[in-house]
Amino acid sequence: MKPLAHKIRPKNLDEFVGQDHLMGKGKPLREAIEKKHLFSFILWGPPGTGKTTYAYIYAEAQDGEIFKLSGVSAKKDEMREIVELDFGNHPKIIFLDEIHRLNKAQQDFLLPYVESGEVTLIGATTENPSFEVISALLSRCRVFQFKPLSENNIKKILERTDFNLSEKEKNWLASVSNGDGRQALSILENTQKLYGDINLKNLRSSLQKAHIRHDKKGSGHYDTISAFIKSMRASQPDAALYYLARMIKAGEDPKYIARRMVIFASEDVGMAKPTALVVANEVFRAVETVGLPEAGINLAHGAVYLSTCSKDRRAYRGYKKALKDVDKYGNLEIPLKIRNAQTDLMKEKGYGKGYKMYSDKSFLPEKIRDKNYYKDEMDS
Repeated sequence: MKPLAHKIRPKNLDEFVGQDHLMGKGKPLREAIEKKHLFSFILWGPPGTGKTTYAYIYAEAQDGEIFKLSGVSAKKDEMREIVELDFGNHPKIIFLDEIHRLNKAQQDFLLPYVESGEVTLIGATTENPSFEVISALLSRCRVFQFKPLSENNIKKILERTDFNLSEKEKNWLASVSNGDGRQALSILENTQKLYGDINLKNLRSSLQKAHIRHDKKGSGHYDTISAFIKSMRASQPDAALYYLARMIKAGEDPKYIARRMVIFASEDVGMAKPTALVVANEVFRAVETVGLPEAGINLAHGAVYLSTCSKDRRAYRGYKKALKDVDKYGNLEIPLKIRNAQTDLMKEKGYGKGYKMYSDKSFLPEKIRDKNYYKDEMDS
């Protein structure tokens, strides 16, 4: 029996829920369908937000033949069979779920077919594609970022089912689904199978049973990595090791864990121990080189090291404040004294005049010259 999410999958954009920044009137993914624009692209975003649904709607609109492959299990021979098929004037579309799991050789194989237009590639990934997709293939694909669904989005999806849900039940499902429409439908479907009757008590019980196991694509994925990061932040190596072990046992991508540790080294340890970034990067390199199961030892080493380091988030917090001012003020005029005087005319205009390598006078633009992004106090 097909799962509920498959049964109610939208057949066209009018039925599609969410991603208004990409699907609204005049937005790129709507235009791609309405104007039958054939091109390769990657959909990047959390699970259950409509990536697969859009791929099928797009292929149907292009009158194309679509082949779904998984980056986890796809083989080069399988891809070769597809690219050698001839459908005449009908576009040949390969939809690669979890494209970040394809190895370099597989990506290299696809590259010339995507480049020539013989194959239209649609990739879907929950990971930043710039980390795992080779630059040559990435440069031939546009990347569109999907956002978690809002609670109102999820309630609209629930209203498309045959279940007669109360407003309280819809609100509860929308709130616990973490922006994942498929998660909401799975909880609903599991509740019916387990208990028959749909009510808040049974929904809650079903959710508890479903979350016993870690789901790499569901909320368990995000909850566990969050617990891992927060444990290191709180300098609790035992808790960090426990959540690390849970992720490894569940089959989490070790490079994903290592990348989060590299970010943590700068975001949370920062200037308290700048060499933490060196250690975190070496852990990532070790994971790439060694692979599981032994790479778990490298990850454990890094997790304990980062947990026991002193923490200093001033650089991270200062950067975030600077970003806000860039958004608020735009490109403020850079003081002349720190501009690069490349020509005589620039020198005449005062470029570089009065510059001193060591100066206690602010180099910030005039409007924000008294700003202090890198504060002395530690996080409370």
